[in-house]
Amino acid sequence: MDLGLTGRTAVVTGASKGIGLAIVRAFVAEGVQVIAGARSSSAALDELVAGGSVQVVAVDLSEPDAPERLISSTDRPIDILVNNVGLATARTGGFLSVTDEQWVASLNLNLLAAVRATRAVLPGMIAAGSGVIVNVASVNAYLPDPAVIDYSAAKAALANFAKSLSKEVGPAGIRVNGVNPGPVETALWLGDGGIASSVSGATGLSREQVQKGAVADAATRRFTTPEEVADLVVFLASDRAANITGAGYAIDGGLVQTL
Repeated sequence: MDLGLTGRTAVVTGASKGIGLAIVRAFVAEGVQVIAGARSSSAALDELVAGGSVQVVAVDLSEPDAPERLISSTDRPIDILVNNVGLATARTGGFLSVTDEQWVASLNLNLLAAVRATRAVLPGMIAAGSGVIVNVASVNAYLPDPAVIDYSAAKAALANFAKSLSKEVGPAGIRVNGVNPGPVETALWLGDGGIASSVSGATGLSREQVQKGAVADAATRRFTTPEEVADLVVFLASDRAANITGAGYAIDGGLVQTL
């Protein structure tokens, strides 16, 4: 299927690894020029840069002015913004162990980075009369989990933000949607210091037991791959989804069983 994205420009945050890297790859395959925002590049991202379709901008998106610097790093009109950057930390000590500083850090990266990047990109999209914003949220936006209580709250706010904004900017030709992955095969879940490792250390379960438990209620009984998330993001960014806005799409193998 030709998605008609050739020649467009996309900004992707959190682009050096995991879901973000997969999104960059998928856009490049569709002929999109990508501005990749990340604290630092990676070997895999550098390979895409060498192909000529990707520019890396080193930014720490937890800093208040970083999203603006990322958006203003190119003179090209930005057609697509993918707010992907985020971080979940397992709160194995329970709610009372989560400090104000941890709450603020989680809200800052999982919500405000997207708010700030969107604020920076919208004037250009409004002037052009078109644009697409896709937020990578989480099933935790509506499947609250005390093990990631601050992350769940931040992602719920991100989903609400997207729905509200879509109503305001829809008449200007701008679409805003969200993608809500369940557990994904990334370092965030499976790497050293990731969620599975942290939960394993706190509970005595093996990493394998934690991983199996995370998808035990999914119909497919497996983690989603970053590439599967990327394919959904790229579709939503394309004109094939021209009348889809204000929507959130789960990609979780049937983990969330309600309609």
